Amino acid sequence: MAQPPVLLKDMKLLDVKLGQLPSWVAMRDFTPGGILGAIRRGYNRYYNKYIDVRKGGLGGISMVLAGYVLISYIWSYSHLKHERRRKYH
Repeated sequence: MAQPPVLLKDMKLLDVKLGQLPSWVAMRDFTPGGILGAIRRGYNRYYNKYIDVRKGGLGGISMVLAGYVLISYIWSYSHLKHERRRKYH
């Protein structure tokens, strides 16, 4: 039996074709409640996949630490950019 077509609103981002992308983005909820809900769903998905597992490892925590290092480098890049051109002699 053939599956019924999925509505564009209910499609995942990876299933959306390039021509449908603007209309898919327009259907998203950009209110503060919608953004907060998306952040909450992303956190729950990450927590259930990497942290709350039976045999956990360092993978989930190391990704959080790597993200923190990357964000802190991006925030301090302008200061570091000026420091590398300064001569210390």
